[in-house]
Amino acid sequence: MHLISSPVDWYAVRAGGVVAYLLLSVVISLGLALAGKKQLRRWPRFAVEDVHRFGGLLVGLFVAIHVAATALDSFLPFSVVQLTVPFTSAYRPLWVGLGIVAAELLLALAVTNRYRKRLPGRLWRRAHYVNFAVWAAATAHGLGSGTDRSAPWLVAIYALATGTVAGLIAMRALRARGLVRPARPAGLALGAGAAALIAAVVLGPAHSQTKPWNAKTFTDRLAGRILVDSGATEGIVSMSGQGRGEQRVLVRADLLLKPDRIDRTSLQLEFLPSGLVCRGAVTQVHSFSFRGSCRLPDGSSRIVSARWHATGDGQGLAGTLSAHV
Repeated sequence: MHLISSPVDWYAVRAGGVVAYLLLSVVISLGLALAGKKQLRRWPRFAVEDVHRFGGLLVGLFVAIHVAATALDSFLPFSVVQLTVPFTSAYRPLWVGLGIVAAELLLALAVTNRYRKRLPGRLWRRAHYVNFAVWAAATAHGLGSGTDRSAPWLVAIYALATGTVAGLIAMRALRARGLVRPARPAGLALGAGAAALIAAVVLGPAHSQTKPWNAKTFTDRLAGRILVDSGATEGIVSMSGQGRGEQRVLVRADLLLKPDRIDRTSLQLEFLPSGLVCRGAVTQVHSFSFRGSCRLPDGSSRIVSARWHATGDGQGLAGTLSAHV
């Protein structure tokens, strides 16, 4: 029995969010680079409007994938309210809330674009500046809540995107004031500074220690329930729980007991968020503990032990879960 839905959900959450952010940064950069009457005369109409509109649609598609995969994923379950109302999430509420704000502002912009011809031109142009708020909120969301935010490849993406957008904003602002000649070197300098600042913050004070992936050795807090306990001269005992610590895992043990021996057992350990499953059997059992071994698909094995005490109605349990090679 697989204990969670699918690790594909977890990968889809991450991939959808990263691709959406990349596309949003490209759309914002194109909008800044192609803005102004001089640029409009230089480029064909489709490059300025149609490509920009198509890019926005792609951003919306990948944001939808990101949100839908988050709703389906069981590693960090979110309710409908937590996915739609900013700052109500139990998981990093500020940073997740900023992501929700960005998504909802993006939806509002899509509505204004749909009815652009019916809106006053000045109102539409002012509403269009909300794109910068969407991009800023999305950047903060990724830096604050992303599980890979301190990975070198993702730091490079955020630094490059931030530097590009900041540099283009500076160049556009200077050109609007007639300072055409210093616009490019000032934009490059500001962009490089912004990129360096993002990298320094993410790798410094905001650095996130990456949790182990399918760790060979760990000891975590255990919380769970006794699912079945017939308790007679011959009985079935079944428990399930979750290890909450550096290496998140799900565990389940099923035992068929006789008065003088364990008749049959099964043990399953699932690593989160990868979904890797280790299957085996319990070899020793006591009133509130067990020890067993399991084997991974690659042939390697883990020695698993759990110790707990009863909580709540007597069906709950809390204790420790550990594994080693």
